[in-house]
Amino acid sequence: MQISPYDLSQNPLNRIEWAFGAAEVVHIASMALSVGTIAMVDFAMLGVGVRGQSPAKLLRDTELLTGAGLVIVISSGMALFSTDPFRYYYSPDVRLKMALLLVGCAYNYTIHRRAPSKLVGAVSLAIWIGVVFCGLFFGFTAGGY
Repeated sequence: MQISPYDLSQNPLNRIEWAFGAAEVVHIASMALSVGTIAMVDFAMLGVGVRGQSPAKLLRDTELLTGAGLVIVISSGMALFSTDPFRYYYSPDVRLKMALLLVGCAYNYTIHRRAPSKLVGAVSLAIWIGVVFCGLFFGFTAGGY
């Protein structure tokens, strides 16, 4: 018996009743971890939030959690994508989310680290809020069906 590459019923996330939901939980939790730690640094750049720590120190203190969160969120996102690649690929919400995710990662590991300022923090927050909202729009609109 040969399985077609388009036979999505063989994907464990589609076949095992609880697997997709578990992957979503991991995806959302790791997104909260990575975006949350980046946002802490952004708010410090804006002069809001954690007091008594410079944005540079906060960045160093959260670096490992941010990196781990990004690795997990991207890995779990790829697993979720595999459940119905055509639906995800052709969704404008997902395409924008992927573009913003790429920009956000590049921004976080370049400009964000080298030129901490209020403007850099505000731009970073806008990018990551866009990533989160695009995921929500996909999940709660016709793209999510």
